[in-house]
Amino acid sequence: MTEAAISPVSTRLEEGVAVVQLDDGKANVFSYPLLEALSAALDEAEAGARAVLLVGRPGRFSGGFDLTEMTKGPLEAAALALAGGRVLLRLYTFPLPTVVACTGSAMAAGALALLASDTRIGADVPCKIGLNETAIGMTMPAYGRFLAEERLSRRHVTRALLQGEVYDAPGAVAAGYLDRAVPPDEVEVVALAEAKRLGALPGRAYAATKANIRAARTEAVVAALESDFGGPPVRS
Repeated sequence: MTEAAISPVSTRLEEGVAVVQLDDGKANVFSYPLLEALSAALDEAEAGARAVLLVGRPGRFSGGFDLTEMTKGPLEAAALALAGGRVLLRLYTFPLPTVVACTGSAMAAGALALLASDTRIGADVPCKIGLNETAIGMTMPAYGRFLAEERLSRRHVTRALLQGEVYDAPGAVAAGYLDRAVPPDEVEVVALAEAKRLGALPGRAYAATKANIRAARTEAVVAALESDFGGPPVRS
């Protein structure tokens, strides 16, 4: 199998938890192939799992959107931002519990994936976690603002969202990107245990409660995708 044919996402089922591994061999950027493979993995999980665990590669959860595509021009940037927004919306509204093992740095759309997930366990390693759009001359999409305003600590919203502050792992816990930071050799073990615990909760109640408490924000994200990018999401 050639390198180009290797999927950046792999999935295994472990005691009812769909463990979704992101590994493109580099920075785990949100490229079209990774987004498509992640969406397919969520399809598979929804059909046969009780919870989802997203795991990054060592030292890197995700570097955000694929800048090679984003810098081609405004139309290409908007198209990838829409594709990514659709996947983030699905993650945010996913009926199963979603847990992240943040194995290292998570920047831009990678940090948004943390904000869109239910529980975030981070590796306490030297890393960078944050929304650096302002620093690299990009405007944060409205859907990103809605996710940040809901999940980040109020005292960090301006610093994180407007001023592009980047955090280490303990700082990311304080800001609200992560729920806990643990030693790197424990991050996947702790996150998997949490996914199993959440997956044991009554599934219908979990899904319905999540939908209820996130309904208003979901509507705002959907509206932002429609107004900013000219079309409704494929699915939510």
